[in-house]
Amino acid sequence: MGEKVEEIVAKHEKGLVMVLTGNGKGKTTSALGQAIRAIGHGFKVSMIQFMKGRKYGEIIAAEQYLPDFKVENYGLDSFVMKDNPAPVDIELAQKGLERARELIMSEGYDMIILDEINVVIDFKLISLEEVLEIIKNKPPKLNLVLTGRYAPAEIIEIADMVSEVKEIKHHYAAGIKDRAGIEF
Repeated sequence: MGEKVEEIVAKHEKGLVMVLTGNGKGKTTSALGQAIRAIGHGFKVSMIQFMKGRKYGEIIAAEQYLPDFKVENYGLDSFVMKDNPAPVDIELAQKGLERARELIMSEGYDMIILDEINVVIDFKLISLEEVLEIIKNKPPKLNLVLTGRYAPAEIIEIADMVSEVKEIKHHYAAGIKDRAGIEF
């Protein structure tokens, strides 16, 4: 006849899997906006940043102003070579994944952001199967955000929301270098 009240409530309490992908600038920034929105409603949020080792502005802001938002880096402040990653890059990605798994299974957070996880998979620093397993076994109410270019079709398929950020124009093409507050 129709949905039962329990089914309706469960659907509205279901944690979502959200993917931010594409070749444009703004995927991490969008995830940060989602984190701030969630914190505004009393959520506890954690972000694991893969392949990033610099003290980005989001880390500085979280430390100073957002006690319910924890950001951890698992990477170096250098580019990873896709076809020839250094052993340390693989090791840091594995440590980040293990930490993500620990936080997800702790049930101590309402939202967890896995920043650049799609790139990590594409670069084969961790396996797609490991990430799919984490997604499928996450606590039912946990909201999970996955960012980065090259989102695998398998993740797109099981996600509740997927947004693609498309580059139309970028200031790098005009020779404008990266700068604090914009790129980091």
